[in-house]
Amino acid sequence: MTEPVAVTGLGLITPAGEDADTTWETVCRGEATAAVRDPATAGLPVDFSCRVPLSRDALDRRVGRTAWRMSRNAVLAVLAAREAVRDAGLDPRTWNGDRVAVVIGCGMGADAEREEQAGRLRELGADMVSALTVPQIIPNMAAGEVSIDLGARGPGLAPATACASGATAVAVARDLLVSGRCDVAVAGATEAAVTPLTVAGFWRAGTLSRRTGEVTGASRPFAADRDGFVLAEGAGVVVLERTGDAAARGARVRARLVGCGSTSDAHHPTAPAPDARGAEAALRTALADAGLAPHDVGHVNAHGTSTPLGDAVEAALIARVLPHRPCVTAPKGVLGHSLGAAGAVDAALTVLTLQHGTVPPIANLHAPAPGFDIDCVTKEPRRQDVRVAVSHSFGFGGHNVVLALAKA
Repeated sequence: MTEPVAVTGLGLITPAGEDADTTWETVCRGEATAAVRDPATAGLPVDFSCRVPLSRDALDRRVGRTAWRMSRNAVLAVLAAREAVRDAGLDPRTWNGDRVAVVIGCGMGADAEREEQAGRLRELGADMVSALTVPQIIPNMAAGEVSIDLGARGPGLAPATACASGATAVAVARDLLVSGRCDVAVAGATEAAVTPLTVAGFWRAGTLSRRTGEVTGASRPFAADRDGFVLAEGAGVVVLERTGDAAARGARVRARLVGCGSTSDAHHPTAPAPDARGAEAALRTALADAGLAPHDVGHVNAHGTSTPLGDAVEAALIARVLPHRPCVTAPKGVLGHSLGAAGAVDAALTVLTLQHGTVPPIANLHAPAPGFDIDCVTKEPRRQDVRVAVSHSFGFGGHNVVLALAKA
């Protein structure tokens, strides 16, 4: 059993809102955010997505004078991190930056900037490629820009475990705190990969919803007629501290991170193991790490991407390991799938569920598919005093990460 750590702050910027409060309100309404005819994907077979509701100019104004050098995914990470630090009641001007870690994951990197500069090279030649290309597209730069922005000089890491990257970042940050390597950890993930190449690639892989005539209802986790996910962008960040340190400074504790589990399927590059053996091991490891039993879990924030295979495997896993039927939600019905950022966004939403005693509904779901023996929250939020929750994150490459969180 590992020492729990306190979640003292969180920040979100998602298709559902410009901050954590607005995102939470939209998710609780079950209001899908998918929109038609994304200019970035015009002319492709799937031309809809879930976008952060701010233009690049508006994002840059919020960041300030350093935004000119940043990729879109770095901008999102900086804004979410600033909100999380403010929410924790911390001031980077006065903290000891040597003892602050930054762990910001990313699944794809700066895809928009990479594709733009590749086009310039192809059409205009090498002299017209931006000198900022490499520092913008390397996948660790979102973590680097957050560290620079906050003056955080402790460990700086950038996990890349595909769609489990955000959850991996939170788990790694927990380990840094417990090991004594830092006193504060700013952890999460970012993604801004709604680009022609990424959309075309996922479309060819058969993972995107093709409901072009019913865009707002396209993402429907655990529904019988689900046909794939809606590509999204966003960032989620939490601030973690040792419980004793948080108490000593009188910090508000939103929730406690009590356990983490991480495994690999070692099965297939993109498909989950049909028996979910790796995912089950991650779930059981997280509970053992927390000193909990399966029956202690009152809520599951599911990975729930709305893909036929992924949802079926996850539903069977939940029913098998948690047969007492804890309530299940899946935020991707509202938010779409923000790939590497999703695990951090889901972790933050799970914290809010524990804090507010409210489980958001799964958008576009009236009842789970036949054979899915799980208690999905549908149509409206459910008031429930959840004491322990788990958040699932699974990624290409067979990466499985489960976070166990408890009420403060």
